[in-house]
Amino acid sequence: MKTSVVVFLSLAALLLIVLSSTPPAIANPNNTAFGTGALPGDTGDFNSAFGFDALNGNTGGIFNTAVGFQALDGNSNGVDNTAVGADALQNSTTASHNTATGGSALFSNTTGSDNTATGSHALAINDTGNDNTATGIDALEFNSTGNENTATGSHSLFSNTTGGLNTANGFEALNLNTTGFDNTATGADALSSNTTGAQNTATGANALVNNTTGFANTATGNQALDSNTTGRQNTATGFDSLSGNVSGSNNTADGFQALFNNNANNNTAQGFEALFKNTSGTNNTADGLQALASNTSGIDETAIGGLALTHNINGNFNTAAGFQALNANLTGTRNTGVGVNALLKNTTGLSNTAVGVNAMFSNMTGGNNIAVGDSAGSSLTVGNNNIEIGNAGLTAETNAIRIGRQGIQTQTFIAGISGAAVTGSDVVVNASGRLGIVMSSARYKRDVRTMGEASKGLARLRPVTFRYNDDRQGLQQYGLIAEEVEQVYPELVTRGADGKVDSVRYYMLTPLLLNELQKQIRENARQSELLRRQSEEIRSMSIQMEQQERKLESQRVSFEERLSALQRSGQAP
Repeated sequence: MKTSVVVFLSLAALLLIVLSSTPPAIANPNNTAFGTGALPGDTGDFNSAFGFDALNGNTGGIFNTAVGFQALDGNSNGVDNTAVGADALQNSTTASHNTATGGSALFSNTTGSDNTATGSHALAINDTGNDNTATGIDALEFNSTGNENTATGSHSLFSNTTGGLNTANGFEALNLNTTGFDNTATGADALSSNTTGAQNTATGANALVNNTTGFANTATGNQALDSNTTGRQNTATGFDSLSGNVSGSNNTADGFQALFNNNANNNTAQGFEALFKNTSGTNNTADGLQALASNTSGIDETAIGGLALTHNINGNFNTAAGFQALNANLTGTRNTGVGVNALLKNTTGLSNTAVGVNAMFSNMTGGNNIAVGDSAGSSLTVGNNNIEIGNAGLTAETNAIRIGRQGIQTQTFIAGISGAAVTGSDVVVNASGRLGIVMSSARYKRDVRTMGEASKGLARLRPVTFRYNDDRQGLQQYGLIAEEVEQVYPELVTRGADGKVDSVRYYMLTPLLLNELQKQIRENARQSELLRRQSEEIRSMSIQMEQQERKLESQRVSFEERLSALQRSGQAP
C-alpha cells in the first residue's frame, strides 16, 4: 500500500512536470510521448510514453504505457504492456500483456508475457517467464523462466528462477525457492528456505520456514513444520504443530504443538499437544487433548480421546478410545482400552482388553485380562488371565472368569448346550455362583475314612413327586424337600446369598446309596452263608435220619425175622 502511494505521488509529480513543458511534435495522433527520447520513432499505435527514453525502441508495439526513466526502453513489438517506474520493463522487446510498477520492476524481461510486477525490483530478472504476479520489493526478483508464480510481500519468492505454479504471500515467503514448483506460502517467512521442494503449502508466520527439498507438505499455523527440511507428505495444522520435524514423512498433526518433537513417519495427531514428545515412534494415531503426549518411540499406537495414553513412552500396539483411557500406561504393550477411564492406571500390564466406562480402572501390571462392561474388572490391580464380563472382579485374582453380578442376574441362557451330547464331568455351582466339577482324585482329598453307618439316615428321607411353581408346563418332578433333608443331612443342602436353603446336593446321594447298597450286599451275603450252613446242617441231619431209618428198618426186619422164627418154633410138637 505504501509503495503504491509513493508510485502514485511520483507519477502525479512527473505528469505535472511533463504537462507543464512543451510536448514534442508527434506525427501519429494515436501515440502520446513526453520526455527526452520518449517514443522517438513515433511508431506503433495507442502507446503512451512519459519519461526519459520511455518506449525508446518501440517500432510496432501497440497499447503500451510507459511512465518513468527508460521504462519499456527496449520494447519493439510488445503489446498491452504497462511500465511505471525507472527501468521498469526496460529490456522487454516483444513481450505482451505485462504490468510493471516500481523501480526496475520486470527489468530484464524480454519475451515473457502476462506478468504483473508491483514493487521495486519485482520480477527484475524475469526473462521469458509467463503469467507471474509479484507484489512487493524484490518479489520474484530472480525469476527468469518460471511460470504462473504469484508472490505478494517483500522478498517473497525472491530467489525463484525456474520454479512454476508457486504462490507466496508474506515477507520473505518462499524467499529461497529456486526450482520448486506448486508451492503455496502465506505468512512471513513461510517456506522461506525452500529451494527445490515442491507441492508444499504453508500458511502462517514461519510455517515450513526451514523446508528445503521436502515436498507435498501442508503447514497451517505459526511455526507449523518450521524445522522440516526434507520430510515429505506431512500435514500440520496449529501453532508449533510438527515443529521439530526435520525429515519425518507422512505425518498429520492438527492442534497446538501436536507432534511437536516428531521426526518419525506415518503418525497422525489431532488435538492440543497430541503426540507432543514423539521423536521416533511410527504409525501412531492420537486424537484428543494430550493424547499420546509423552510417547517418544512407541509404535502402532492409537489414542482417541482427551488424555488417552498420555503418559505412554515406548509401549507398542496399544489402542485407547475414551477420555483418559490407558492414561498412565508407560511401557505396557498390546492393550486395548475403550471407554472413559478404561485401563486408566495401567502402567506395564500387557495384552489387556477393557471395554466400558471405568473398565479395568485399577489395573497396573496385570496382563492378558479381558473386561467388558461398565466398571468391569475395575477391582483388578495385578491379576492375570482373567475374563470379567459385567463383574468388577477381585484385586489379585488370577485365571478366573466372572460373568454378571451375583444377586443381580437371576437367569442364564446359553445356546449350544441343550440337546448337545458330550461326555465329561458333571458341573456344579456354589452359592457365590462359581462353577466347577466334583474332584474325585485322592490328591484333592484329606481325612478320608470309610463311610460306615453315615448312610443309615437315608431311610429317614422322604422321596416325593412335585411340580415347580414357575413351570408353566407343570411337568411332574421327582426328588426331595431340601428342608427335610437338612434335618437329617444338613451338609447335603445348599443355601442362597440370603442364607436360606435352596437345593439338595443330589450328586452326594450316590455314594450314600452305594454305601447302603454295599451294606445290603454284605448282609445278603451273610444271610446266604447262614442259609448255606443251615442247609448243610439240615442235609447232614437228613443223612443221619436216613441212616437211622435204615438202621431201624434193619432192626425191624431182624426183629420180625426172629419173631417169625420164635413163632415157628413155638408151634412145633
